Amino acid sequence: MFDIAIIGAGVVGGFVARELSKYNLKIVLLEKMGDVAMGATRANSAIVHAGFDAKEGSLKAKLNVRGSDMMEGVARELGVKYSRCGSIVVGFSEEDRKTLLELKERGEKNGVRELSVVSRDELLKIEKNIGEGVTSALIAPTGAIICPYELCMAAVGNAMDNGARLMLDFDVRKIEKIGEGYEVFSENKSVKAKIVINCAGIYSDEIARMVGDDSFSVKARRGEYMLLDKECGGLVSHTVFRCPSKMGKGILVSPTVDGNLILGPTAEDIDDKEDTRTTAEGLDSVRRQAAEQVSGINFGKAITSFTGLRSTGSTGDFIINIKDGFVNVAGIESPGLSSAPAIAEYVAELIAGEGSVALEKRDDFNPVRRPAHYFRELSIDEKNEVIKNDPAFAHVICRCEIVTEGEILEAIRTNPKPRDVDGVKRRTRASMGRCQGGFCTPYIIELLSSELGCDYDKVTKFGGESYINLGKTKEIE
Repeated sequence: MFDIAIIGAGVVGGFVARELSKYNLKIVLLEKMGDVAMGATRANSAIVHAGFDAKEGSLKAKLNVRGSDMMEGVARELGVKYSRCGSIVVGFSEEDRKTLLELKERGEKNGVRELSVVSRDELLKIEKNIGEGVTSALIAPTGAIICPYELCMAAVGNAMDNGARLMLDFDVRKIEKIGEGYEVFSENKSVKAKIVINCAGIYSDEIARMVGDDSFSVKARRGEYMLLDKECGGLVSHTVFRCPSKMGKGILVSPTVDGNLILGPTAEDIDDKEDTRTTAEGLDSVRRQAAEQVSGINFGKAITSFTGLRSTGSTGDFIINIKDGFVNVAGIESPGLSSAPAIAEYVAELIAGEGSVALEKRDDFNPVRRPAHYFRELSIDEKNEVIKNDPAFAHVICRCEIVTEGEILEAIRTNPKPRDVDGVKRRTRASMGRCQGGFCTPYIIELLSSELGCDYDKVTKFGGESYINLGKTKEIE
């Protein structure tokens, strides 16, 4: 029997696993997909919010500010790219300026530092490409950007390196109360644990109902994004928001830690929790609003578009509670990414307070995860040294992003290990560039086939039946 079973291996589940692996506990992380970071963690704005938007006194406010304060140190421990670029909320009218002043006051009550509201002239000194209709702005220097799926994979990998177990393709169908805990069932497996932690994202309400808890519901809120080529990455140096509404923080224009420019998201409540389509109407809305916020965006440089589903809870706040050894971590919409390390701390406090298991600190917990090699970022001397130690780093597989065979092999061999082409992409950026895998995909398949010990045509794009090759050309009728 495990001490802890965590349902959902997104960024929140990953950080909960990492936090609890600091203690003498037997932990298992259950994920229904074939890889970690496959839900909202894979498709979001990649922002570490400063914390001025959340309602004063809410869990969102408390955990956002704490998580934001923690994130730089956590990123350093986990070897994850992080940039405190600051964020800006722009206003287009006197009414918007009043909203910005309210946000500043709220942020200060939440404990956010260094907030200021400035005029257009002052704003142009730090962002020269700001939209023509912008008249004022709130500046939050503590806002930051990070790669959400890289952060999740690093947190899960660090938890695994410290003894936690990851079970993929474990789609929870039923949970039963047993003598000293719970039994969690998938279609053909089961796991017993003293404590179950529900980090199932948009499905967290359905997981809660399996133990008789119908106290909340979760809606999927669809958000559409556009990602522009690195050629556009320097258009702004801050994350540029517009005044928020009841549907969220609105469209943003932001650099990414990898040098691209990201635009979005829209906000649309939908019934189908699997509907990740992009729409002409949604992307038109992204283009129109982004152009109002920032001038000079070259939308022709878009290299991909995508949709993410946010987990919007019925209470308007994060839903984090414990009863009889069952922990809900639900309704974790924005600022969930920013709050993830603080949410994990809070969950550990709840478990310690309930006493179902004893939280005894380990002496051998290692918080540090060796960062992956990013060959393209090394100096010439550093590149030569790496190649001398491993010639596989001399073979460039992805020419758009300059990703080497050595980096891909390193990723395939590092926890949590990828099993498909998209898993390699998220870990190395191979196939994330201008050609979107047109050149490098066959080579990635070849490396996966060799490392996984499977036939070339059995390698998938994203697990399941997503086969890329049907077989050898002359053998297909």
